[in-house]
Amino acid sequence: MRIEREHTAALIVDFQERLVPAIADHEALMERVRILLQGLKALEIPMTVTQQYTKGLGMSVPEVWEASGETEYLDKISFSALEVAEPKIHDKKYILVCGMEAHCCVLQTVIDLAGAGYVPVLVTDCIGSRRESDREMAIRRAEQEGAVLTSSEAILFELLKEAGTPLSKEILKIVK
Repeated sequence: MRIEREHTAALIVDFQERLVPAIADHEALMERVRILLQGLKALEIPMTVTQQYTKGLGMSVPEVWEASGETEYLDKISFSALEVAEPKIHDKKYILVCGMEAHCCVLQTVIDLAGAGYVPVLVTDCIGSRRESDREMAIRRAEQEGAVLTSSEAILFELLKEAGTPLSKEILKIVK
């Protein structure tokens, strides 16, 4: 199954000010997230940013806003992002998911997406948890629940589909 650009949207789950610093290896994670979001923006993939209980966890970190070009977020109190995001993704088949924490909001979003008939695509190098063991468990469980696993660079090239174009040159600059 090829993930096609015109049938794809992305959920950017809870990269928030009070949460990011607590995540294992958060600096490297945020660099990969920056690459993913810049690439998705270049590919014109619609992105939806969510925030879990903004009053308590703060706003999304500046890196998310800068890389994605998004200016709005959806606030949620449910761990899963599906309910608040569905109006924005309802016409897409493949939903890329990145975010934190992997074993909580990200995993529950993936489970609900699969249950609602979407194909969740978990960008495994763009998810994080406070403990690496929780992140690893979330990846295993997401796969059991039907998620397609990928990496940021792999999905950008899959969505790109071909080399030798101005867009492929732009993606190459982003990933290098």
